[in-house]
Amino acid sequence: MPSLMKALSAAQSERTFALKARREAVGNAPVWQEPVFVTCPQCGRRASRPAWANSLYVCPNCGQYQPIGGYYRLSLLFDHGSFRELEATLPAADPLQFPGYSEKLALQKRKTGLEEAVVAAYGRVDGLPVVAAVLDSRFFMGSMGSGVGEKVTRAVELATAKKLPLLIFSASGGARMQEGIFSLMQMAKTSAAVARHSSAGLLFISYLTHPTTGGVIASFASLGDITLAEPGALIGFAGPRVIEQTIGQKLPAGFQRSEFQQTHGFVDALVPRTAMKATVSQLLKLHPAGGRRL
Repeated sequence: MPSLMKALSAAQSERTFALKARREAVGNAPVWQEPVFVTCPQCGRRASRPAWANSLYVCPNCGQYQPIGGYYRLSLLFDHGSFRELEATLPAADPLQFPGYSEKLALQKRKTGLEEAVVAAYGRVDGLPVVAAVLDSRFFMGSMGSGVGEKVTRAVELATAKKLPLLIFSASGGARMQEGIFSLMQMAKTSAAVARHSSAGLLFISYLTHPTTGGVIASFASLGDITLAEPGALIGFAGPRVIEQTIGQKLPAGFQRSEFQQTHGFVDALVPRTAMKATVSQLLKLHPAGGRRL
């Protein structure tokens, strides 16, 4: 009986995951609805929603990458039936009782269906186990509050305890100002957890997406053994406009984009979204036993 209940629970979890991933992919549109045309914010041209879905939400006309939800990204990565969410009910916090913050959190939860700006899970990629976390830019621009830092830290610690490789997809505007110093403390906490994971000889793949800035890039996102990035992603501590205003100079074309960062050695490889699973799978196969040093 316990094994049957466990199997039923796993099946229910997988159905819930599939539903959330589908909602993020189709925008809650009923299957019978006429195709919706989506306009690319970069080139201004339209394409049908099925065309966007087939291209994994990379503009079919100009190749501009659009943000995707955490559950949807994990559905593209994990083997079917292997998804197990971690700390699903861990909520966002309001440690400073910042005026209006609790109302904004409630609104973000209703809009995205997320408790916080990160989804963490255990799963398998071509049969290989991995712990993964995805920062979701739809929730407060993926900003790192104490809830995000805690969930990321717990995911890293689980990977360390189980001797598993770790994969984190970053997309963030930086620290969440409504939480003040509590947000900034997450930089040290997450970095310390990654350091313990590294000391155990385990593999950490950091996958940077648009944008990865502020306290996230200044902490765990820059500590990967292997650093991958999606094409065109903005990667840096301060944004280009802030830097230009500070130094009073025009920055080079493409400054801080992932292509620029790869040229200057900060990113190991640019990986198109269509090659995401194959690339992660290959890296996991090249680092058996979680990347532990033998």
